[in-house]
Amino acid sequence: MTATLDRDVTHAPTDAPRRIGTALAMLLAPWGFVVANVCYAVATRNGGSDETGADALALAAAHPAPLRASTVAAMLGCLLIIPAALGVIGFTRHRANRLGLIGGSLMIGGYVAYFGAVMRGYVDLAMAERGGPTGDYAAVLDAASEAAIPWLLLFVAGNLLGTLLLGIALLRARTVPVWAAVGICCWPVLHVTGLIAGTEWFAVAGATLQAVGFAALALRLARTD
Repeated sequence: MTATLDRDVTHAPTDAPRRIGTALAMLLAPWGFVVANVCYAVATRNGGSDETGADALALAAAHPAPLRASTVAAMLGCLLIIPAALGVIGFTRHRANRLGLIGGSLMIGGYVAYFGAVMRGYVDLAMAERGGPTGDYAAVLDAASEAAIPWLLLFVAGNLLGTLLLGIALLRARTVPVWAAVGICCWPVLHVTGLIAGTEWFAVAGATLQAVGFAALALRLARTD
């Protein structure tokens, strides 16, 4: 299937430095999540999770290096996804502006919330490295997780629904290749599939397809006069 591309798309970054900077963010941001998911998949390849405070401490004690790398990569991705999402919204201005704006705004809000959630990884690692009253540490982490539930729900909405809506807006706008928009839509679908199947590798595949889709948009934006 071949998309009919709109060559007269207007983007928010109208001057070359802003346009190139936005394109770089679009190119790099999704790969932060690819790295984060790969590192977490490696850490949990023989079992384990971070669903409870006790589980998170056990995982941090057993695999500190991949979890630290996952935390750093995810935080960088969260920072870069803000200008990246704004750049993607620019491709939906003429034919799917409202849907693109809703999806992109949800996506940005979700990843801002996720930035705070990811920072807890440093706490898990510090507690696991220090040792001590593991039961008390786990109780503190569980209490913190309960208090953060509203923000985690915002992350879920932005990460899954926001990304899907933004991908659908790109399909409706017909300003990018269909395969690029479909690649972005694959992230929430494969992420949920991985949660159901109980393996992180579906999320790795979805994050990679999303990154490829973002890269196509970044190249198109960088070449726009």
